[in-house]
Parts: sequence; C-alpha cells; structure tokens
Amino acid sequence: MKDIVFRFSLIIVLALVALGIISPKLLNELSTTIHSSIINNFGWGYLLAGFIFLVFCILLAFSRYGSIKLGKDDDQPEYSYFGWFSMLFAAGMGIGLIFWGVSEPLSHFANPPEQIAGGTGAAASFAMRYSFFHWGLQPWAIYIVMSLSIAYFSFRRGMPPLISSCFYPLLGEKIYTWPGYIIDILAVFATIFGIATSLGLGALQINSGLEHVYGLPGTTTSTMVIIAVVTVLFLISSSTGLDKGIQLLSKSNMMLAAILLVFMLIVGPTSYILNVFTSTLGEYANDLLKMSLEVNPFQGYEWTKSWTLFYWAWWIAWSPFVGLFVARISRGRTIKEFILGALLVPTLLTFFWFSIFGGSALFLQLEQGVQVAQAATSDVSTALFKVFSYYPLGDVMSTVAILLLIVFFVTSADSATFVLGMMTSHGSMSPPLSKKMVWGFTQSAVAAILLLSGGLEALQKMAIAAALPFALVMILLCYNLLVALNQEFKGQYYINKNDNISNDIKM
Repeated sequence: MKDIVFRFSLIIVLALVALGIISPKLLNELSTTIHSSIINNFGWGYLLAGFIFLVFCILLAFSRYGSIKLGKDDDQPEYSYFGWFSMLFAAGMGIGLIFWGVSEPLSHFANPPEQIAGGTGAAASFAMRYSFFHWGLQPWAIYIVMSLSIAYFSFRRGMPPLISSCFYPLLGEKIYTWPGYIIDILAVFATIFGIATSLGLGALQINSGLEHVYGLPGTTTSTMVIIAVVTVLFLISSSTGLDKGIQLLSKSNMMLAAILLVFMLIVGPTSYILNVFTSTLGEYANDLLKMSLEVNPFQGYEWTKSWTLFYWAWWIAWSPFVGLFVARISRGRTIKEFILGALLVPTLLTFFWFSIFGGSALFLQLEQGVQVAQAATSDVSTALFKVFSYYPLGDVMSTVAILLLIVFFVTSADSATFVLGMMTSHGSMSPPLSKKMVWGFTQSAVAAILLLSGGLEALQKMAIAAALPFALVMILLCYNLLVALNQEFKGQYYINKNDNISNDIKM
C-alpha cells in the first residue's frame, strides 16, 4: 500500500483533532487520565532514560568510534559552524527559551518543592540550578541519540533517512514492512504533539506581548488569529526550501537573540548576572548526578512531576522532529565533532540566556523589592514583558522579543513541516510541497484545538503521552547504533567511496 505512514498518521491525528472540535471537555479528560497514569507509573523511566542518553553520548564521543564520519570518508560539512549552530538552536530550543527564560526561574523561586521555603535565597539558587538542568545537557543528549542514529544509517550506510532505518540491526528487512511503519507512525505522532506544545506556548506569549506593549486584546480569539497568521508565514517559508527558508530564518533568529542577550546584559545588573552564571554553573556541575536521578518520592514529588518529568517527556516527544532535522544538516561531521558541538555549544548559550534573563528578574525581586514573581505565578506568558518594563527601553526589548518569538515560531513550524514531510515520503530529502502543506495546517490545528480544550496544561499532557512509547524506541536506538558501529570497526562491511555504501551489507 502506498503512503501507509502518511495515511495512518494523518488519520490518527485528525481523529484527535475532530474529538477536540466535537468535545473539548472529553479530550481534556482523556489527556488528563493518560497523563496521570503515565506520570504515576512511568515518570521515573523518563528521568533514567535521559541520564542514560547523556552517558551514552559522552562515552561514544571519546570512544574508538569518534572519528567515524557521518557520510563518506571524503564528505565535507554542508553548512558553516554558524549556520549549523543557528539551525541547531532554532530547531532544538527556539520558542521554549523565550517563553521560559524569565518565567521558569521566577516560578521555581515562588513555588519550589515543599522542602524549600519559597521566596528565599535558597529558592533563588534552586530556581536557577534547575532551570539550567531542565534546559542543559540532557535535552541535547536526547536529541543527539536520535539525530546521530539517523545521520549514521542514512549518510554512512545509505539507507532512507527514517527512524525505522536505524532498526536494521535488530529488524533487518522488516523495517520496510509493518514493524518499520509502526516506528515511523509513532515518530509522526510524537512530533505532532511535541511541536504543537511549542507552537501553543509561542502563540500565548506573542498574544501576551502584544497586549502588554500595544494594548491589543489578549483573548482566546486573538490567540487563534495569531496561530492562523503565523501558519501562513511558515507555509510560505516552507515552500522556499531548506537552504533559502529555514537557514535564513535561523541565522536571523541568532542575530536577534544575540542583540537581545547583549543588550540585556548591558542595561541589566551585569555583575549580578555574571555572579549568577558562575555560581549556578558550579552548582549544576556539582549536583548533575543527583539531579539526574532525583525523583523526590518523599518530598517534592508533585513538583518533580509538574516540571522535570514534563520536560523530559517534552524533549523525547521533540526528538523525532529535531533528530531528523539535525541529521539532515550534519552530514560530513565526525561523530565526536557532532556530539561535542551539539552537546556543549547550545547548552552554554542556553545557560547564558537563563543567567541574563532569569538573573535580571531575580535581581528585581530580591534586590529591588519588585514583585515580578507574581507575574510568573499568575500568567507565565507575561513575565518576560513585565521584567522588561523595569529596564531601559523596555518596550523596545518587548517588541524585539515578540519579533523573535514570531521568527522562532515560523522556523520551528517550518522545520517540522519539512521533517513530517520526510517521515511520510519514504525519507525523501525533498518531500512534496503538498505533504508539507498538509502537515503545516495539521500541526497548527492541533495546537489550536489543544489550547481551546484545556489551555497550556492540555498541551503539556499530550506531549507527555506522546513521548512514552518513544522513550523505549530511543533506548533501542542506542543498541542498534552500537551494533552497527562495532560491525564497521571490525570491518564486517566496507564503505564504497563512489557509492554511499557497498551493496553486500549483512547485519
């Protein structure tokens, strides 16, 4: 049957969209039940998996396999470091950093786990440390496991750039039948709900920014209008192709983000920010093992479920999308270069981001007596703009942030339509425009329906539900990749430098 993955994936997603239209309350109840069951029974698994992926990446980078190229031996990287890092950052974090850069530290400061007194210096230290943790090494390790596997099997072994291809050592030719189809359908499902969460967050914050700066009504209707307008923008971008559309927008993102970052560092409490960065980096490094495995079953379990376990599920749900996209832009790099570049550079940039924006917010709260934490607890989407209003050129910074949100929204959605098109076009590097359009409208519809049925919580719950089956898929990816690398090291097949690989590979 032609286009099995496309047809079945679309039917499943549209069925959930239809349920959200017909009965938003029922969809919200369904997502709540699934979410509660997963978190209560399997939440520990998300945390353990994230730690395993981080250890796997570090060991692999410095192993005997580190010099193997993701491609033929004479392949060179297609993109410069700046272009590569820009697209990495835009696809991997994007909207989330703008949304949570101020809100998350303030939320943890005001409402930490019950064993820590809220509103204190200890709460502030905890808030920054866990913001680093939630957006640091583990998320990128999750992405790397996925993208490295896809890049190796597609560019080194000449297989279709699909997640099912990475299971060849385990499944053999069955990857081209129903076992492979099921893996790719799960990937589409996880991608749709992972990206819908980010698009929903972005739309909420754009709406809040426009209301705060320009006085436009912050209603549900206006949020839906924002989603519709940005959908048109990213579909236009998607039609221009990867090199023209996504790369140009990603570089623009980086420039805008750098301007906002440097400006805030200058007009904000510079010494305070640098102290926060240095101190938190040390605490993060010192407590990484403890945080990586701490579920807090005795005290703070509810907090851990709401934050850490949600994040780990979110990153896993995002991994098929980010993995396929990052694999596509990483051909020609060695395994060691790829892992260290994707693990360290975006992580350090993220740490600077939280130190500058979260640090500036905590400075207002702790040193100036300004109650900005109330904004984060009452409406997380407004906190960034509230903080900007207490610094020079606050409205200008808010406008730049809104523009950055829009561009990140477009870039993330554009990348997602490209990846979904690849997943449902047998791994084609040039998926049909018609499929990209279908997935573009679908992912926006999912974001809108989830917002209408249950708001931010509904987005989060569906991301967690979509991630569960994919955590197991990613554990198996590690096994398959190690088997394939070991076979190559032992010379059990050879790379033909004229073709991508030899025709007599036996795994």
